[in-house]
Amino acid sequence: MTTADDTRTRILAAARELFAERGYAATSLADIAAAVGLTKTAVAYHFHPKDRLATELLSPAAGDMLALLDTPYASREEFVEALVGFAVRYRSVIRLFMEDLAADDATTAPGSERDTIRTFRDEIYAKLAGDDPTPETRLKSWALLGALQWGAVTTMDLPEEQVRAALLEVARAY
Repeated sequence: MTTADDTRTRILAAARELFAERGYAATSLADIAAAVGLTKTAVAYHFHPKDRLATELLSPAAGDMLALLDTPYASREEFVEALVGFAVRYRSVIRLFMEDLAADDATTAPGSERDTIRTFRDEIYAKLAGDDPTPETRLKSWALLGALQWGAVTTMDLPEEQVRAALLEVARAY
């Protein structure tokens, strides 16, 4: 017998896969329903509106992001290694917020999901760049963030270990 928790788990797994493959905006509740063999109404019963799916998928990543930012790393290299691991582990979630929740900072409402993502981004940058970064360090830190984001989300078809190794190599060059 299938329980409500099993159904929710199946819906979340399908949503994660479809969002990673197609993007959040291009994936409908009907698409998710078809992937798990349910009706759109059944999916909506568990996750309506669709934003609730995104929130539930983002929740574990947000907790791990807070842990990443709160950990006192012995060196920048140690932080970068942990950041690469995070980016690879959560690449489907990163794609979700990069493509569909990220926006121009000037149009971001305080307290919104976009504002939270911007705050995480800025805190990661601050850990990478340090307290009083030179122009070169600022540029390299932003470039590293971009490389990690796009490198993680555009390689969904590659094995995690391959992506992790390549991104670590790139990150160490910065």
